[in-house]
Amino acid sequence: MLMRCCILALVLALVLVPGVAGAQPCTESLTALFERVSPAVVSIQSTKINKIRPQRRFETVVGSGLIIDRNGEILTNAHVVDGAASMSVTLDSGAKVSARIVGLDPVLDVALLRVDVSGALPAAQLGDSATVKVGDEVVAIGNPLGLDQTMTRGIVSGLNRMLPGISDEPMIQTDAPINPGNSGGPLVDRCGRAIGINTLISEDAQSIGFAIPINAARAVLRDLREAGRVVRPWLGIQGRAIDAGLADVVRTPVTSGYLVEIVYDGSPAEAAGVRGGTLAVVVQGDEYLLGGDIVTAIQGSPVRTHQDYVAKVKTLRPGQRVRVTLMREGQSRDVTLTVGERPRLPSDLGD
Repeated sequence: MLMRCCILALVLALVLVPGVAGAQPCTESLTALFERVSPAVVSIQSTKINKIRPQRRFETVVGSGLIIDRNGEILTNAHVVDGAASMSVTLDSGAKVSARIVGLDPVLDVALLRVDVSGALPAAQLGDSATVKVGDEVVAIGNPLGLDQTMTRGIVSGLNRMLPGISDEPMIQTDAPINPGNSGGPLVDRCGRAIGINTLISEDAQSIGFAIPINAARAVLRDLREAGRVVRPWLGIQGRAIDAGLADVVRTPVTSGYLVEIVYDGSPAEAAGVRGGTLAVVVQGDEYLLGGDIVTAIQGSPVRTHQDYVAKVKTLRPGQRVRVTLMREGQSRDVTLTVGERPRLPSDLGD
C-alpha cells in the first residue's frame, strides 16, 4: 500500500510540477534574445541591371538573410537576389563580404547563398514550424529600410495561409511589423529559434505580414545545394475551386471541382487538349473565367478545392503518365498527360 502511495505521489508530481512533465515556456528577456540571435542575421545588398528602364540602368535591392551554417551558408528570399549582377553581405561584425548564389527557388521564394570567410560564423538555431500555434509570441529581426539589426515584436496571427496568385505554399501570418528590407530575415519564436523566413506584407492592410515556414525552407535545402534549383511536377494549369451552387447564378452547368481558367502554352495540359476559360464573370466580388474544363479527379482521387489540386500534383513526378478526370459541357471524360517539370512562370517573383 505504501509503495502504491509513493508511486501515485510521484505521478502527481510529474503532472503538476511545471517544467518536469512538460517544457517550460522560454522566459528570456527580449533584450537577451536579440543579443543571442541577431549575430546570425545579415544585411544583403544586391545590384540588378534594369533592362526595361535605361534611365535607371542599375537597381539596388536591400534585404536580410539568416546564417544557417557556420561555414557560410545563408538563407534569404529569392526576390532579394534573383537576377543580381553583384551581391554583398554585411555581417553583424560590420564586415562586408562578397556572396554567391548556391541555389534559388522562385516558387517558395527562397535562395541559398554562400560567403567565404576565414573563421566560423554564428549560425541560427532552426525551430519546428509544425509546432507553431496561433497566439505564439514572435519577433522579426532584419534590416528594414536599410536600418541594420532591427527587431519588431508581435504574435502569430494565422497558419496555413494560402495566397492564390502569389504562392501555393502555406504561409505563417504575423502582426509583427515587417517592412521593406526585412525580406529574407527570420521570424523567431520566444526561445530564439527561427520558425520562418519573412517574405511579404499586405499592401491593403496594416499589421499583416507573411513568413515562409522554416520546415518548408529546410525541405528544399538539399535540392538547392545539389542542383541549384527545386524540381517540381507541373501540369500547366492555373485555376480555382468552383462549387456546383454557382450554376444557379451563372445559369450554366457547373460541377464542383477545380476550374481550369488558364492552360499554359507548351504545357502537358495543352498537349492533352485541356481547355481553359473564355468568359469572365464576377460573382459576389470574385472573378471567374468560365467556359473551361473542370478537374474533378487526378489518378482517381477527388479534387474539390484548390488545396486538393495542389496537394495531388505535389505527389506526382516529372515524366509520369497520369489520368485526369474532367467535366466538359456536362460530360465527364478522362485525359492522359505526361507530367512536366515546372518552368519559371511570368508570375514568379513578380516577373
